[in-house]
Amino acid sequence: MTASADYNNSSKEGVTLSPHNESIEALIQLLSTDKAHGLTSAQAQEKLAQHGPNKLREKAKKTSLQRFFDQFRDTMILILIAAAIISFVVAIVEGNPKELFEPILILVIVILNAILGVVQESKAEKALDALQNLSAPHARVIRDGKESVIDAADLVPGDIIKLEAGDFVPADARLLESVSLKSEESALTGESVPSEKDADATVSVDAPLGDRTNMLFSGCSVTYGTALAVVTDTGMNTEMGKIAGLLDSESDSMTPLQKKLAQLGKYLGFIALAACAIIFVVGISNEIPVVEIFMTAVSLAVSAIPEGLPAIVTIVLSIGVQRMVKRNALIRRLPAVETLGSASIICSDKTGTLTQNRMTLVRAYLDENAHTEDITSDNTPVVRDLLKLATLCCDGTVTFGEDGSETHIGDPTETAIVLAAHKNGMVKDTLNAECPRLAGIPFDSDRKLMTSINRIDGKIFVIVKGAFDMMVPRCINGDMERAREQCETMSRDALRVLAVAYKEIEALPDALTSEEVENGLTFLGLVGMIDPPRPECKVAVATCRRAGIKPVMITGDHVVTATAIAKELGIFTEGDLAITGRELDRMNESELDACVENISVYARVSPENKIRIVKAWQRRGEVVSMTGDGVNDAPALKAADIGCAMGITGTDVAKGAADMTLTDDNFATIVEAVREGRGIYANIRRVVEFLLGTNIGEIITVFAAMLLWHKTPLLSMQLLWINLVTDSLPAIALGMEAVDPNIMDRKPKPKNESIFANGLGIRVLLQGIMFALLTLIGFRIGEAGMGTVAGGQTMAFAVLSMTQIVQAFNMRSEKSLFRTGFFGNRTLNLAALLSIALVCILLFTPVGYIFGLVSLSADLYIKALGLILVPLVILEIAKAIGLVQR
Repeated sequence: MTASADYNNSSKEGVTLSPHNESIEALIQLLSTDKAHGLTSAQAQEKLAQHGPNKLREKAKKTSLQRFFDQFRDTMILILIAAAIISFVVAIVEGNPKELFEPILILVIVILNAILGVVQESKAEKALDALQNLSAPHARVIRDGKESVIDAADLVPGDIIKLEAGDFVPADARLLESVSLKSEESALTGESVPSEKDADATVSVDAPLGDRTNMLFSGCSVTYGTALAVVTDTGMNTEMGKIAGLLDSESDSMTPLQKKLAQLGKYLGFIALAACAIIFVVGISNEIPVVEIFMTAVSLAVSAIPEGLPAIVTIVLSIGVQRMVKRNALIRRLPAVETLGSASIICSDKTGTLTQNRMTLVRAYLDENAHTEDITSDNTPVVRDLLKLATLCCDGTVTFGEDGSETHIGDPTETAIVLAAHKNGMVKDTLNAECPRLAGIPFDSDRKLMTSINRIDGKIFVIVKGAFDMMVPRCINGDMERAREQCETMSRDALRVLAVAYKEIEALPDALTSEEVENGLTFLGLVGMIDPPRPECKVAVATCRRAGIKPVMITGDHVVTATAIAKELGIFTEGDLAITGRELDRMNESELDACVENISVYARVSPENKIRIVKAWQRRGEVVSMTGDGVNDAPALKAADIGCAMGITGTDVAKGAADMTLTDDNFATIVEAVREGRGIYANIRRVVEFLLGTNIGEIITVFAAMLLWHKTPLLSMQLLWINLVTDSLPAIALGMEAVDPNIMDRKPKPKNESIFANGLGIRVLLQGIMFALLTLIGFRIGEAGMGTVAGGQTMAFAVLSMTQIVQAFNMRSEKSLFRTGFFGNRTLNLAALLSIALVCILLFTPVGYIFGLVSLSADLYIKALGLILVPLVILEIAKAIGLVQR
């Protein structure tokens, strides 16, 4: 067996060699790969088949049978089962086989409900898996000599990968090259401080994980620097995979709203039990047969329980989340949907979110010239020299497809420089080959500089690019005052300005520190680029203002540039303030609280500043949405009520900390997500009002009839048909109601506002009373017209079931149906037709006999129709005088 085969076989079995102790050359050979060209596509496919996907073994999922039995743990379902058992015992005691149908029907419906619950859970799980796949980590890999971005799950041992600050490490890997590299490994080692890494480090074979400084481990993250590495282990063979069992966590998938509704169901169940106790006392005191009392109690228990409510709310949430995905907002945590409706502050990055994120180099300034030069495809030699050095100090790359399409990989400011150089005939790969990079110091948000040390024409040059303000004190040659004037002029024109400087050195320094390398520089010039505002963002900002939401710009850009863009978008208006991170640092907590309301632009901020801004707004009781893309943004994303990560430019660490990922990095998407969030919440309120109104009506009907007439106006199986069959379809359709066009004309709802706020609880009670009165009237008319209780129950069933269908249309809007249109919700139209058909099957076919229904005379059906239309008249009057406000 060859060495390579031996390594692969060992790795497959989960017993790897010691890649941290092997030489780079030996490891490359063992893995049958190539440092420069990586694996071939054929090799990658072969290894993927051998080692399997680069995924940790998933936690064992519940079987369908386990899920089925889990459905019976719910208090409401247990009450229904108890009701069925009581009905069964009563039927046996009376010796009437016909009475067995009712408990059997209850049990069948409970079982069907459980099956539907299992189906819904399975669908939700599949939807979650799909969402997780959408947000799955990616890896920059070299295969067939080309750099590309692939799903991390497709990595195999031997793949050559590139990493930079903010990336999750997708697999265990041995470093081939590293520049100022640090990795956060607390998940593996417990060390809270990032570990320094060095590709050239010599590590003993028995070194513990924390001391393997030439290795990167799956599940950890790069916090600083850049790296080139070769994958040594994937999936369950990684160090993280070996302890995967310890990392399992049971997440609570219920949202706060769902918990409240589940609790509400329990309260209604207890109310039903209390009512049953009263019924027993009244029944016994009036010498009503115990069997009849039991059957009334069963009906009361069934009427009180909103059997379909939790499942329907879950369906509405799921539909809403899927709808938001189509609008480029990927919700990672369901509670974020509820919080979105309360958002009152949106703190947004500028670059790529408010702007197009397609930086274009448009202007250059040379220290030796007194004027600027526009960037073209044929610039002067001095500008070409500036572009050459700037490109050598870039990690970003631009690749071109066969159709001429551009793919920008890396920081957009760098790819703008690379593209400008390319248009001037200087290809980055060619420049890198002719002027190889010997070392470098990567960009970080504290220094705001990046340095590359290259060999050019046999000499060693230090090339530094970055923020002009940070460059000035480091330059000893150049007219910095004139350069400052040019920088400010460019900034006033909303250009992003980078300074480029250099120096020649004799040899590589022993210590690659900023103090040693990034000083004593010669200023070369400035490059100005523009990232134009997204056209849709101006409309989105106006929508925010109308909706009572304050947009705030937070950027690392120059304050003049930021303010110019903010004014154009409408974020910065008369009387607003724009401050820098330094000014923010000088403010104490009380000073910031006093003026935060007036600050619309924060420029030159650090990630730490973002947390202060979030907390300042939260202290004022506001609900804050914060965008972020960098690894250092993760704390601010967690601190915000709604953390929004960038899907395109965002790091894996930022996405992991966020509640929502914007797949198009667009500010307008945040506003659209708030709109959808408000719409989803409004629909859930409609569903709750609709279903609870029915349940309250049923409770009052059964309770009042027993107290007044010692009779049961509706049998338990009739109530179950209404609750689970007739009502559920329109309720789901109401959850799919289109978002009210005027929903963004309202102020945000308070964060902790009850779902019953703004009169919903009162409306539920009033609707319940209305339904109860109509049903009781129908019962008395039917009983008198047919001369039997069954006739009254049939009339009551027809009135209650059909009024619910009419009420579903009333619930669509607080505006008159004659203004909004009766049939604007196509899904509700279909649901109503199906519900009417299901009711008619019981009213006009022999099936109704099984449910205790009888045929009514024609005049009774006409009277029933009159009662059925009463809710339409009452709600139209209520809407006209302004009593219905949602």
